[in-house]
Amino acid sequence: MEQHTPDPSNILQVGGGFLASKTLLSAVELGLFSLLGRGPATGEEVRQALGLAPRAVPDFLDALVALGFLDREGSGESARYSNTPETSAFLDKASPLYLGGWHEFLNARLYRFWADLTEALRTGLPQSEIKHTGRSFFTELYEDPERLEQFMAAMDAINKPNFYAFAERFDFSRYHTLCDVGGASGALSLAVAARHSHMRCVTFDLPAVEPIARKTIEASGLDDRVSAVSGDFFADPLPKADVMTMSLILHDWNLERKRQLIRAAYEALPPGGAFVAIEYLIDDDRRENAFGLLMSLNMLIEFGDGFDYTVADFGRWCKEIGFTETTTIPLGGPASAAVAYK
Repeated sequence: MEQHTPDPSNILQVGGGFLASKTLLSAVELGLFSLLGRGPATGEEVRQALGLAPRAVPDFLDALVALGFLDREGSGESARYSNTPETSAFLDKASPLYLGGWHEFLNARLYRFWADLTEALRTGLPQSEIKHTGRSFFTELYEDPERLEQFMAAMDAINKPNFYAFAERFDFSRYHTLCDVGGASGALSLAVAARHSHMRCVTFDLPAVEPIARKTIEASGLDDRVSAVSGDFFADPLPKADVMTMSLILHDWNLERKRQLIRAAYEALPPGGAFVAIEYLIDDDRRENAFGLLMSLNMLIEFGDGFDYTVADFGRWCKEIGFTETTTIPLGGPASAAVAYK
């Protein structure tokens, strides 16, 4: 009987995955893809423009070629490097689809915290700012305008493709108002208002966030149909609306807090209204959506008791509170919109 030798490729690739990850994150931090967005360049031209040491090239650039993040024409010192279609679209700051804010956030914060994942698994305790300062991430965040802006940019970066897909795929024809709870800069409300001229939208978040949202809304030219309202979604009633949305909100919290937020949404909706949670929903068999499962581990790193959840979990919690029907809308990649109807 023929025996097959197991292939170690996946073990080697994932075990050393942080090497590839940090190479990409450093490229974003250095502004490499934005530089190449202005045109192809040789390794020496890149080195001088970014202030790199001679030892950095060609290894740094060729590693990005091998990883699929750069194209290269030619070889040796005369080789010219350029963005791929994907890095041109998503990692050049000049692109309207720029996702690099999320990568900047990963590089500045989460990359280092994830070094303590083993401790988090053993203790169940967060490994973020609270471990080192005794103060939670959100407490420190809302006291530092510069960090708050960075966080808002990161959330916009990771969420915008999901918001555009949601605005296109959800049936808004029978609704007229939307409230985005924890709406940050207002990106979801703006995506919906831009796609559906009959919709009026409110983005709801803490007082420290409201000036950022107002600035973004005014710049969009949609301030006649999108507004920013401040409040605390655990302490204040949510603004009434036909559709209530929460994007990457529920996963921050433990089950008790999740149920509190779902109930608050239910109470703010009219009969026939819809509650939408945009998340990296884990498949019910917990085998396929690796990104969702890793995001749930990230909630352990960040908060300790926060966690991501399955489609079935969402449906069960919503029906316990009174919603009558739930469904799911795929948004592309690992993200989905879980919808509960009142």
